Amino acid sequence: MRTTLKRLVCVLLPNKQRLDCTVTVRARGREVLNSVLKQLGVSDLQLFGLAALKDNEYLFLDLDQKLSKYFNKRWSSGSLKVPFILFLRIQYYVESGLIIMSSREQQLYYAELRQEVLQSQSRHQEDSFFHLAAVALQAEVGDLELTDVNDEDQEGGRARKLQRKHQSYFLPEDYFPAWLIKRRGRDFLLRHSPALHGELRGLSLHQAALQFIREASRLQDGPVTFYRMKQEKKEHRSLILFGVTMKGVHIYREVEGKQCLLYDLSWTDIDCFTFQGSRFEVAAVGSLCLPKLLYYTRSAFHSKHILKHLTDSHRFHMHTREAVSYIQQLENMQASQFYREAYICDTASLKQKLQCLSLTSSMSDCSVAVENTPVWSRQGEEEEEENDGSTSEAELPLDESEEDFVDNPAEVSWLAELVYGVSVDGALIFPSPHWAAVTMEMKRVLCRRAAEGVSVD
Repeated sequence: MRTTLKRLVCVLLPNKQRLDCTVTVRARGREVLNSVLKQLGVSDLQLFGLAALKDNEYLFLDLDQKLSKYFNKRWSSGSLKVPFILFLRIQYYVESGLIIMSSREQQLYYAELRQEVLQSQSRHQEDSFFHLAAVALQAEVGDLELTDVNDEDQEGGRARKLQRKHQSYFLPEDYFPAWLIKRRGRDFLLRHSPALHGELRGLSLHQAALQFIREASRLQDGPVTFYRMKQEKKEHRSLILFGVTMKGVHIYREVEGKQCLLYDLSWTDIDCFTFQGSRFEVAAVGSLCLPKLLYYTRSAFHSKHILKHLTDSHRFHMHTREAVSYIQQLENMQASQFYREAYICDTASLKQKLQCLSLTSSMSDCSVAVENTPVWSRQGEEEEEENDGSTSEAELPLDESEEDFVDNPAEVSWLAELVYGVSVDGALIFPSPHWAAVTMEMKRVLCRRAAEGVSVD
């Protein structure tokens, strides 16, 4: 009987940890992901995907495809002693860490975002990097230990004493982009960063990490996955950076080592994406009066995976935007003390209000309906080997109407995280009817205040 050939796959995590997975030579990406989930002790990784480094570019795996497609001939001729490398990377970005239900996933998300901030080229947002560095120090070091000062009125002396005691507790290279260190100098950063860190005293490590995620999402090139493309097919260098973001697409061109933003397109600005071989087109909606944007990827293989990432990113945006909206509104309500009213639930009145809002949840059993409707139509989808003549297209519906919103069971989890600060890695210990009622009552409060003309912002 022939022995099944095995391969060793090493998965590198954002926190520099490595996980080893042994799979058969016929294994698919999903088998590796299941092994990663098991070793991490989580049931799912909503925001992450497995990526392979192909032609010096990260491509997210189609988990239903065989691993041999990503490692080519090396896979069939390899041995169990030499590992094949995959990366666990953020595939979908979010504005708030509260939407991340698993504390383990939240830690991985923070770790990768930390590294991406160090690579950011958003030079016009310099002040943001000082705040991000301070928040990161609070999340990783905790409260800054202040020194005693005899004369607190002498602010200059206090600053000098604070600097002498704390200037060596961090390295600027670990918290600031290289261009900012070059612009301001290490001494400047070491002198002023402790004071900014000290202002965050009392903020918990968890809350500091959440604040870092929120602030980093506001960087122009922070929460972006870049793919390199060419403006012309015969160009020697790929100077176009095609960025997939939370809300659409950013297209940059490198000029003298700096990124110049050419287009900032939201999902509603885009009509469709089309590729044929390495030829990749972006068609904006007619109201923008933009010509079709034509670029060239490294290969049809790259084009297909970029298109899939765009498709999946838009679908994720559509399925989570209501939850994101409620998180923002609930945070505003909490800040203005409106959230206290949301805990008072009148079930009979609530049923009537929910009917007016056309919500699909049933109050009898507090179940939540989930609708998995594709938001992109695919034409000419390929399942076999790609070639330069392959063609595929993805269209984005122009009417992102309220009917596309559905109540999601994840709302129960992120409400627990938001209101109680609970880390939800598994099933909630709270009764689901209670949380479903709270969720929908919060919606009722928001809608009633909107009708009364009271701002929730």
